Amino acid sequence: MRGFGFSKFKPNQIPKGGFEELLKLFLELLNYTSGDAGEALAWLNELDKQYNLTNDDYGMGDFIDELKQKGYLSEDSQSGGFNITSKTEQSIRQSALEEIFGKLKKSGKGNHRSPQSGQGDEKNAERREFEFGDSLDQIDMTQSIHNAQVNHGIGDFMMTERDLEVEEMDYKTLTSTVLMIDISHSMILYGEDRITPAKKVAMALAELIRTKYPKDTLDIVVFGNDAWPITLQDLPYLQVGPYHTNTYAGLELATDLLRRRKTHNKQIFMITDGKPTCLKEGTKYYKNSIGLDRKVVNKTLNMAAQCKRLKIPITTFMIAKDPYLQQFVRQFTETNGGKAFYSSLNGLGEYIFEDYIKNRRKTVR
Repeated sequence: MRGFGFSKFKPNQIPKGGFEELLKLFLELLNYTSGDAGEALAWLNELDKQYNLTNDDYGMGDFIDELKQKGYLSEDSQSGGFNITSKTEQSIRQSALEEIFGKLKKSGKGNHRSPQSGQGDEKNAERREFEFGDSLDQIDMTQSIHNAQVNHGIGDFMMTERDLEVEEMDYKTLTSTVLMIDISHSMILYGEDRITPAKKVAMALAELIRTKYPKDTLDIVVFGNDAWPITLQDLPYLQVGPYHTNTYAGLELATDLLRRRKTHNKQIFMITDGKPTCLKEGTKYYKNSIGLDRKVVNKTLNMAAQCKRLKIPITTFMIAKDPYLQQFVRQFTETNGGKAFYSSLNGLGEYIFEDYIKNRRKTVR
């Protein structure tokens, strides 16, 4: 008899005891509780009741004791509660890196390359004749000997400058990136948590740059009614506030940060789910959440044009699907000459990773 038979689905991804398995789940819960260890442990207890994560040999109390022994938790002497440590913060970043970028293809050793050939750092497939000033370690000796044999014969071997062939080299480039994260109230509206994936992507990107491209720089800017920089250590604790969206302030701060960087390649990545709705005028705020306010939009577009003049491309990752919002993003992107991705939350990390790698491969003039 042809057809399909269906059985009851039994999930096999639920950890079954042991410190390492519970730690993975605990680190994931910390992303959702904005670094609140007490709340994450409370959730873990509820999951234990529902799915029997622990057993008679290793209970939740054992797990908490081991967290403290291994330096993942510190106990507050006054309140009796728990706080996460710097070791936990780094573990959260590493976990985000493995989750988001771990399944992508690994590249070769070294940093990213630019398309410009010359006296660089990394070999490519191109060959040319030796020229005065070329480094000796660029000479392809095997091919040069072959050229000498072809040009002068084997019987009376000799090699001239014209026989020498060098391997072209690629420049490695340094890149300064500012990652802008929208923390306006809409990032948690409509039953969808958009801030947690954005935080995880930021932590993964920061850990990637810290470990693989340590000479690159990454600044993180959050924007609501105002914009302000945050440190890498602040990311696990980041929360959405009762804010409107002052995109102009975020871009202005990002541009100021990039002006101080002495690198050739500069870029802004902006994660947002909405339109600009706020400006700061002196000590007051001009706000309008209804439609696209011309005053707010025009000033934001002017800032995008200023970034273009400074040769700072903006890549916008729009995690909302409203047609009129996408229309604004297209206009914004055209003004800046940058790019836009209309990304789902699941694909956000891959988009940012691929664009970061691609943008580093630029000609250094």
